[in-house]
Amino acid sequence: MHLILARHFLPVALLLCLCLSAVVLARAPAAAPPSPTITVLFDNTTRDAGCTAGWGFSALIEGVGGRTILFDAGAQEPVLRQNVNALHADLAKVDLVFVSHDHNDHTGGLSVALEKKRGVPVYLPAGAKPAFVTEVRAKGGQVTAVKDAQQIIPGAWSTGDLGEAIHEHALLLDTPRGLVVMTGCAHPGIVAILERAKTVAKKDIWMVLGGFHLYETPPVTVDGIIARFKALGVQRVGATHCTGEAAMAKFREAFGSGFVELGVGAKIQ
Repeated sequence: MHLILARHFLPVALLLCLCLSAVVLARAPAAAPPSPTITVLFDNTTRDAGCTAGWGFSALIEGVGGRTILFDAGAQEPVLRQNVNALHADLAKVDLVFVSHDHNDHTGGLSVALEKKRGVPVYLPAGAKPAFVTEVRAKGGQVTAVKDAQQIIPGAWSTGDLGEAIHEHALLLDTPRGLVVMTGCAHPGIVAILERAKTVAKKDIWMVLGGFHLYETPPVTVDGIIARFKALGVQRVGATHCTGEAAMAKFREAFGSGFVELGVGAKIQ
């Protein structure tokens, strides 16, 4: 009698377990994207006594789908090299280089990265000057010209070439808290870049980092730009480089604890 009951009960119990497991799996939240770490290697100011400031910008981004991205390369090779050494940054681990635009304050130190890893992919806006493209190839970079918005690697996109007189693209990173937008100088307009970012990644913007090119912009215009940041849902802002001190002060006041102080040596996760 007990054997007969066991024979009928075990299949039913197994079926119930399978059903419950399916329900648990269905309710389990999707895995969050990894949280990258961003280290500023070149900037107008420093946060580390062993580093040197310079007009330009560069940052090392680690942990994007298990890969490392160098965003821009500052203005001078010796300064970038010194900062890299002081911060113990390993450029040999760079899987790709993202060049926002071909101005020297973002490309002058490019050899420091390319000499560490020849053949590394270098993503440029499609409108970059031919002479610069030739220079990158001569230094060992494998050039990819980006015209339209595209995913570069899992967790990272380009806005596509947004410029006309000055061609520039921005880097978009997927993080557990939302989208991080990184700009070189935002020559096409920082608001236009953010609007494109939301369209491309279809995600809310959590943080915006980099140069916003507002150093000659009237205060009332900066106020309007800050209002657009807030309307777009931006939570944190790391304005630096060509943003200008006056505009940075306005962003600092408007975002309070949500303002991220950058400078060489700053590390954001």
